[in-house]
Amino acid sequence: MDYKIPNRCPVCDHVMHISKLTCTHCPTKIEGQFSTCKFCRLPAEQLIFVEAFMKCRGNIKEVEKELGISYPTVRSRLDSVIEALGYRVDRDGEKEKLDPQGESQRRQTILEALERGEISPQEAARQMRKMDT
Repeated sequence: MDYKIPNRCPVCDHVMHISKLTCTHCPTKIEGQFSTCKFCRLPAEQLIFVEAFMKCRGNIKEVEKELGISYPTVRSRLDSVIEALGYRVDRDGEKEKLDPQGESQRRQTILEALERGEISPQEAARQMRKMDT
């Protein structure tokens, strides 16, 4: 029976290393200190997400359907995987796109400025188009 390699020590919770490899065909054994790949260290839930993400070729709408989760949940899980792999996630740059209430409020502000005559209809249309890009 194959077991998943534990990443953390069950006693002290420090990182575990592989110390022995054995060939499944012959009696060859190699001993030393080997590390696992970044993906091997991901928890099962993140591995399931990565597999679905790859299967769907990174198409977030397809990942939503595959896993039965919402767009913000897909983005959140993707960000957590990226961070778990050791990369930085720029959450500030994404806030505007993930904040539909803020977007609605910005549209309302543009419409109010138009109503008060502070901006032209062309300027209002330009600002609205800019929000959609």
